[in-house]
Amino acid sequence: MLLRPDQRTKLDPTDDTDFYAFPRLVTHVDDNFIAQLTTLYRDRLKPNTRILDLMSSWVSHLPEEIEFAHVEGHGLNVEELAKNPRLDHYFVQDLNKDPKIPLADNEFDAVLNCVSVQYLQYPDAIFTEIHRILKPGGIAIISFSNRMFYQKAIQAWREGTEESRVELVKSYIQSVPGFSPPETIKRLSNTPGFMQMLGIGGNDPFYAVVAQKQA
Repeated sequence: MLLRPDQRTKLDPTDDTDFYAFPRLVTHVDDNFIAQLTTLYRDRLKPNTRILDLMSSWVSHLPEEIEFAHVEGHGLNVEELAKNPRLDHYFVQDLNKDPKIPLADNEFDAVLNCVSVQYLQYPDAIFTEIHRILKPGGIAIISFSNRMFYQKAIQAWREGTEESRVELVKSYIQSVPGFSPPETIKRLSNTPGFMQMLGIGGNDPFYAVVAQKQA
């Protein structure tokens, strides 16, 4: 297994569906992070393609000027997903209970995951699913910062460093045969981490791990 049982544990073991029962119509990273993510999407996503926004919310941070053939959303709160103007369709599913994504093989040109990878207890299963539903040549973009709902992040993430978390996400991709070697994009903040957690000064660090499904 990719993670030991203890590395999958959360401080709050209650159902994730209960934790996300009420909508949080806020952004969980700062404007600088969002701008960098949108720029990355602008550079890597193509118009008129099919996008899956996995573990989404009320906003997807996609470039407004790019039209996509279809944007599928997934999340844990139906009210948040219903308010997302970029989604053409969405579904609710707890991936920690059921990692099988109800979408067809080779259906999407891109799978996106923004600031949510830290909550996956079975990332090996999820990244296998991401590979399955991507078209050959399709791209996976996993973005994250140092913010989290601490009680819901897995132990391997909570107790890691920012660098070890990058390596952890890379290992998720590398565990699935058929992905290209993962590319890492970093834009670090110059503000000490404890000050960022308190919301004092500086910008959120930006990390993204990107890989393609090989033909």
